Amino acid sequence: MSKINVIVVLDIGKTNLKICALALNNARQLAVLKRPNGVLLQTPYPQLDIEGIWQWYCENLKNLAQQYAIKKLAFTTHGATAVCLSGNEMALGVLDYESDVCSGADLQYNLQRPSYAQSLSPALGVGLNLGRQLHWQQQQFSEQFSTVDCILLYPQYWGWRMSGIKVSEVTSLGCHTDLWNPQQNRFSSLVDNMGWRKLFPPLLPTGQSLGPVLPALAAQLGLSADCQVINGIHDSNASLVPYIKQKQLPCTVISTGTWVVIAAIGAPLNTLQEQQDMLANVNAFGEAVPCIRFMGGREWQTLSTEQSAGPIDLNAIMQLGIHALPCFADQGGPFKQFKGKILGPTEQLNDSQCSALASLYCAFVTHYCLDLVQGEQRGNIYIEGSFAGNDLYLSLLQQLNPQQKVLASEDSTGTTLGTALSVSDCTWQVKLPSAAVPVMQLDTDPLEYYQSWLSLVLTRLRS
Repeated sequence: MSKINVIVVLDIGKTNLKICALALNNARQLAVLKRPNGVLLQTPYPQLDIEGIWQWYCENLKNLAQQYAIKKLAFTTHGATAVCLSGNEMALGVLDYESDVCSGADLQYNLQRPSYAQSLSPALGVGLNLGRQLHWQQQQFSEQFSTVDCILLYPQYWGWRMSGIKVSEVTSLGCHTDLWNPQQNRFSSLVDNMGWRKLFPPLLPTGQSLGPVLPALAAQLGLSADCQVINGIHDSNASLVPYIKQKQLPCTVISTGTWVVIAAIGAPLNTLQEQQDMLANVNAFGEAVPCIRFMGGREWQTLSTEQSAGPIDLNAIMQLGIHALPCFADQGGPFKQFKGKILGPTEQLNDSQCSALASLYCAFVTHYCLDLVQGEQRGNIYIEGSFAGNDLYLSLLQQLNPQQKVLASEDSTGTTLGTALSVSDCTWQVKLPSAAVPVMQLDTDPLEYYQSWLSLVLTRLRS
């Protein structure tokens, strides 16, 4: 019996890793493998577990090759990450962007970084601006950095390990890195100021083939000699691919995971405000997309419990007048300067009500961000990723935006399918979500409760 032809996608999120095998003829998900993603807390700075990911990937790829005919390998990863190579070896460990080690060099870096008008990339905390990481590494480890002859964005690093081909790609370059000028589709002034231009390999369009898997790897893993390695994509941008390809414009795609990234496809760039921590991402087709994001998945984990929640729990919260005010993560978003706090009789909350409060909080911050980024022309709101399965969040978002249709994707990550769809010769016609999310009947109008929450938030902003 012949094996089914598949594309295998390695999806590296900040919190979790996933490998998916999708049927090449219809995009049906045939296999999913998952594990947590960790950070190595070692000297001289916290680093990503590159070799741990590689070993896990290769082991599972070998197993999948026994079950399926793997024709293509594709990659999607979180942003704010690059690998500095000297020849075929890492010159420096890959810095964890959540580490604050870069902050000591902020004054120096800010003299070099491009203006917001040029990069549409706001100054972010810790290592969220990739340029800040590279600058810090160059200053602190000048001897090692002097040996660097190539800088690979994170998806392209994995493509290189499988194919031996080094390229650059726009979705990861244009993701709040300070390295890219999205309006002119070229490197920013920072790259030339720091002498890095020669370190970035040539650009290759997202989804193009890098060539076949290295022969030795193909033999080791049981892959066919003609298995093609695909130029990868930044994960939030992967979520946008199905909607852009089917021209669902204007629309807003909310990609949810560790981060909630809100992309207003078709909205004008003049909605962007640096003081609100807004930015332009660059999509798989090289176009700048107005975006805003906050660390909603991490905040939801902080506020929630293992108990599920329903409308009864949400009613109880609103009747008690409990409000969670941002923010409960220390990175990014329009409220990054504030430490979160909860107002009201929190001692009366049970575990289910805490989970309901987490969903209420994330829906309110999402709605605040939507109002900032969408502009005048507004279409459907599509939810991708982990929050697509959160009925409270979805219902609240629909009630807060009654003039728009809120639709939830059935793909639990929102990135795997988009990565596969970005492949240049992909001809799949994917059915987009079309049924509006069900609205729960609540005793209190969520829009009125949002206005109360917003008043408290604005008071904090003004103080």
